[in-house]
Amino acid sequence: MTTYLLAGGGTAGHVNPLLATADRLRGTVPDARIIVLGTAEGLEARLVPERGYTLETIPRVPFPRRPNGAALRFPARFARAVADARALIRERGVDVVVGFGGYAAMPAYVAAQRAGVPVVVHEANARPGLANRWGARRAAAVGTVFAETRLRGAEVVGMPLRAEIERLDRAEARERAARHFGLDPERPVLLVFGGSAGARRINDALVAAWPEVLAAGWQLLHATGGARADEVDPAGSPDRVVVPYLDRMDLAYALADLALCRSGSATVSELSALGIPAVYVPYAVGNGEQELNARGVVAAGGARLIADRAFTPAAVSAQVIPLLADTAERARMAAAAERCGSRDGTDRLLALVARARAAGRSGGPR
Repeated sequence: MTTYLLAGGGTAGHVNPLLATADRLRGTVPDARIIVLGTAEGLEARLVPERGYTLETIPRVPFPRRPNGAALRFPARFARAVADARALIRERGVDVVVGFGGYAAMPAYVAAQRAGVPVVVHEANARPGLANRWGARRAAAVGTVFAETRLRGAEVVGMPLRAEIERLDRAEARERAARHFGLDPERPVLLVFGGSAGARRINDALVAAWPEVLAAGWQLLHATGGARADEVDPAGSPDRVVVPYLDRMDLAYALADLALCRSGSATVSELSALGIPAVYVPYAVGNGEQELNARGVVAAGGARLIADRAFTPAAVSAQVIPLLADTAERARMAAAAERCGSRDGTDRLLALVARARAAGRSGGPR
């Protein structure tokens, strides 16, 4: 039996590839024992148990950004998180740690290094986070989604995709998807979403601009984000479907003739893998990773980008509505997006894991 510790979480960008990897391990490695390490506050606290995996939690210990009381308490709190992770590795007989970034990843990397357990790092964003920058220096293997990602020893493996996305036949599923959302499969659909939390900027623009979308002959499927559902009145037309959350993202993708959305790594990876043209509105807060995530597919012609500060109803009128009428341009974008994407990220990451496990090295002192 091989015991895998998958560490990471916080946001969907960390949790979804972790779960895709866990699912593939469960389906292809008969003797795999899978443990997930996360925090009680992250999205993993709900999603991991729902998927049937054991979730072990350690304290959420943010790295201090300024000298204050939290910075003074950080060393002791971080040491406790590392000790908890190392005890878990020892007690469960962990053979390999696979980290996806987030608050649980750094303690797992440090604990694995001290225990002599090999580490594999997967970085989803074009600009890596602190935990993965540190982990990559000592990892047995490092996989990235984007070629531009600068991490020591990195290999491009792509994004581990959920099986329902990886295997999606959009043409075959379109009629079923239309029934699910109450739309017409014969007419084009603009898919709008802002990530699991929603995006106020996108919601506000579409509140004003949605009649233009319908006037162009299109239907609209708009996910507002659960916390932002009150920002958008769902009434107005049967050709406009407004939902808080897309519980069947695969069916939403099956309907999408064009997507308008944020550019989180998972979103860019999924849309590119499926050959769906997109207009990206990168989230402006943070270290700029969303704009970097979209840069490659935009440069290849598979997507367009509108800065968050510039995304207004007028921008929808000037830049999105003309694209709805340009069938040939959308077809070119779709082909370019698909050339940028891949559907084998899960298998390629697991090949790194198998290689690291066979080598039996941690990249650091034992």
